[in-house]
Amino acid sequence: MKHSVVLILGIITLSLLSVTCKKKSTTPRPEGDDWPSDSVRMVAQQLNFPWEILWGPDNYIWMTERGGRISRIEPKTGAVQPLLTINDVKTDGEGGLLGMTLHPNFPQQPYLYVVYNYDQSGNYREKVVRYSYTNNTLNSPQVLLSNIQAAGIHNGARLLISPDNKLWITTGDASNSANAQNTGIPNGKVLRINLDGSIPADNPFANNPVWSYGHRNPQGLVWAHDRLYTAEHGANIEDEVNIIEKQRNYGWPAVEGPCDQGAEQNFCSTNNVPAPIWSSGSSTVATSGMEYYNNSRIPEWGNSLLVATLKSQRLYQLKLSADGKQVTSSRTWFVNAFGRLRDVCVSPAGRVYLCTSNGGNNDKVVEISGL
Repeated sequence: MKHSVVLILGIITLSLLSVTCKKKSTTPRPEGDDWPSDSVRMVAQQLNFPWEILWGPDNYIWMTERGGRISRIEPKTGAVQPLLTINDVKTDGEGGLLGMTLHPNFPQQPYLYVVYNYDQSGNYREKVVRYSYTNNTLNSPQVLLSNIQAAGIHNGARLLISPDNKLWITTGDASNSANAQNTGIPNGKVLRINLDGSIPADNPFANNPVWSYGHRNPQGLVWAHDRLYTAEHGANIEDEVNIIEKQRNYGWPAVEGPCDQGAEQNFCSTNNVPAPIWSSGSSTVATSGMEYYNNSRIPEWGNSLLVATLKSQRLYQLKLSADGKQVTSSRTWFVNAFGRLRDVCVSPAGRVYLCTSNGGNNDKVVEISGL
């Protein structure tokens, strides 16, 4: 009899706990019994040049498309909810609506940051704009940085907010390699500004957003191991992954990849150019979006940088050392499986999402939940 009473009380207690947990949930749960079980699954299709995908605190995938549309994707069903089409986005070649990030205290501070290309009196330019998210719409645009040179190629344009609430922006050389070495202009740089658009007092150049320079076209940007990593396009050989340090010169156009040629060695020695922690070697793979992975769902990918590539149409897994300062091994996944890969994001549950860049309304978001 005693055992029966204890068993009944235990069942009642578990039931009450279950009800209590459900009541406390105010956003869709990232996991659940109804989640599709396929290890590789198409989430959304018929997209047109998605550029940025990120996992939002509402457990939706937030996405930009190059033509100017910002949307939310329900990751279980694939339903796409358009939020805004930015009217002054101008597409030209690889230009258009590009990078995006959310305020770290979203939705308490409901700000979304985007970077896109536009026309300014006949000149192609790039700007960073903050939007407010209210009532399922984006409104009240505030320009934080503008009049950055743009081109049909080499626009950089990845955004990230670091733990100290600084906004980082990658810019390309806008198809003019000389821009990268000129610290007086924002092109070919990694930029750092405050979340209101002002310049931090501890930036290396007074009243200047430039943090590092000598970059060609960095399209991957991620924070891990208390440091900033970029993935960058090379010209003919050696795409690269770098650790970004204050006021460092990363060499372009004098250096491509490691400082392993005679002229490169001289430039690197004179200008204190840091070596990349990874290079693609004798050919380019067109590195784009990048994420850090360290979740037990896919243990093979623990402590790794995941890098989407366009030209080689595969996902690179770069295993990091324990301190994050070196790449200890490299492996590729999903070779030619989905076409050109533009970006990658990771959910809190360890699911990995890839978006393609094939065009013609044939693009998709793919979920990887196991290998």
